[in-house]
Amino acid sequence: MSHQPLTPEDQLAAAKAGLDLPRIVAICGSTRFMAEMAEADLRETAAGRIVVKPGCDMKSPHGLWADPGEAEALKVRLDALHRAKIRLADEVLVVGDYVGDSTRAEIAYARSLGRPVRFTHPEVDPEG
Repeated sequence: MSHQPLTPEDQLAAAKAGLDLPRIVAICGSTRFMAEMAEADLRETAAGRIVVKPGCDMKSPHGLWADPGEAEALKVRLDALHRAKIRLADEVLVVGDYVGDSTRAEIAYARSLGRPVRFTHPEVDPEG
């Protein structure tokens, strides 16, 4: 009997199970909801979950993205980093009462990976 090699996804799931990690939640949403994301982080952490979320609000001025060319390159890197956070997570929590194109793409990506998606405002679920 031949065994199929484990996919990287299966290897990650097995490693997380072997480490007996708490559930990992990726918070998604528009960065206009950074305060709400911080509150969701607090509540998820208090419930015993590991939280990953956006770490930069590029809508607020900062030297790291003051130059438009550097800002565009950084946005591409941050989008890839957030997709990695979604891959790492066991589930996704969408924060806020608005879902724009970026968040809609993150929701679709999470669902394509089979991740459950929760909403602080279920009425904004694109599949709602």
